Amino acid sequence: MASESVYLPDRKKALRSMGDVLVLGLGKSGAAAADYCLDLLGDRVNSVTIAAGAQNERSLDAARQRAARGARVVWGDNGVVGTYDLCIASPGISEFSDFYLSAKEASGEIVSEVEFAWRESAADARWVAITGTNGKTTTTSLIEHILTGAGLRARAVGNIGDTCIGAVAHDAPSVYVAEVSSFQLASTVDFAPNVAVLLNITPDHVTWHKTHANYVAAKMKILANLAQTPGAVAVLDATNDTVRARVRELAAMDPAKRGFSYVPVGTAAGIEGDMRAACASDNAAFVRASDEMLVVARGGEEFELCRVSDLKIPGAHNVSNALHAAAAALALGVPAADVARGLESFTSLEHRIEACGTGRGIAFYNDSKATNVDATLKAFAAFTPRKPIVLLGGTDKMTDLAELVAQAEVHCRAVVLYGASRDRFAEAFADAALPVYTADHMADALDEAVAHAEAGDIVLLSPACASFDEFNGYEERGRVFKKLVADRYLG
Repeated sequence: MASESVYLPDRKKALRSMGDVLVLGLGKSGAAAADYCLDLLGDRVNSVTIAAGAQNERSLDAARQRAARGARVVWGDNGVVGTYDLCIASPGISEFSDFYLSAKEASGEIVSEVEFAWRESAADARWVAITGTNGKTTTTSLIEHILTGAGLRARAVGNIGDTCIGAVAHDAPSVYVAEVSSFQLASTVDFAPNVAVLLNITPDHVTWHKTHANYVAAKMKILANLAQTPGAVAVLDATNDTVRARVRELAAMDPAKRGFSYVPVGTAAGIEGDMRAACASDNAAFVRASDEMLVVARGGEEFELCRVSDLKIPGAHNVSNALHAAAAALALGVPAADVARGLESFTSLEHRIEACGTGRGIAFYNDSKATNVDATLKAFAAFTPRKPIVLLGGTDKMTDLAELVAQAEVHCRAVVLYGASRDRFAEAFADAALPVYTADHMADALDEAVAHAEAGDIVLLSPACASFDEFNGYEERGRVFKKLVADRYLG
């Protein structure tokens, strides 16, 4: 067991000796954390144990590789045996599971891979952390795009691109742009980014967090240590009820006690609301109604960036994402002209209202990243006044469907329900005032949608569900959808 608490002077908060390390889980982040620690074996690390969970072909191969480098691999998820100085937990393992709790009991400290990477990163490295229920990946990618366009050595990490610890080990950018989930934030302790971006918070991941309150608390941890970072800035979605409540709390605090500044995006009235006028805030980001200009007001300056029509990413939700990204980039000192160029040149990401082509006069869009109801609601509205035929289905997250039905009646021409969620969705849509069709699988749902489509229509995959009934993830689902569209309707 390690006894010293000596930190390396050139890192954020890296111990000179980590002692005996336990890595909980052997997914992408677990494997990366194990590799990093194995590189330090015999120097800063005494031993590496991997509690690998259940065996499968991928995990067996990953375990063999790490065992060959000196790791001890233990299988099963019934409980952790032994004593460790530090445990690095994978995000797929709930903090409320017996597996996690046994690891916590066996370890001097348990942290997420994001926390571990931040500690190990260079003392002068800057971090932008982005979380929220929806919009994380687009906002993360957009911030990276703006920063690299401005000449900064920035890298998107976390849930997008490389793992955080992988980037620390092999790339070491000067700015880490980290998409961080509630799973990762739940096990943070000292994580203190330079800029924290908190997007919307709506019900999601109840199975992992047990309650919505736990989910919200995990998200809010992105703000917990900002006061420890000189000049830190929080960018907060003030159009969202949950986040706006936090804005009110911050506004009521003495600035010196709060220890960081914040930029509210929009107001309760929507994205066109200016929090300076609404609540006498020092800062604000909003769309100016008179000319649809994206504006960020901060530090006594007002930056006019570009108009909504200049953005190449469709939908009101992406206007919000753009404002959050712009405020984050400005907080890092990027000139407004570079921010504007980045906003205007950024294009849609794969699986996020991604155009797939037009065939038979029908336009096809892939929004496979919409794995919850709130994300799908944003996709519904993105095509207004046109009304898409929408494919809904997959692994049911068991969230309330009333708003999904209500908004589908307003924004959709029809819906096609498929997959493991089909029956519960069909019950919810039983009395809906729009055509409702059903299919067994996604491929069948596509054919059913096309059968009812006419020239000029839109067919949109925006499932409001996870993908695991048919696919390994939303990426595979989206790529299969695009191939089906290309093979069947674009030839």
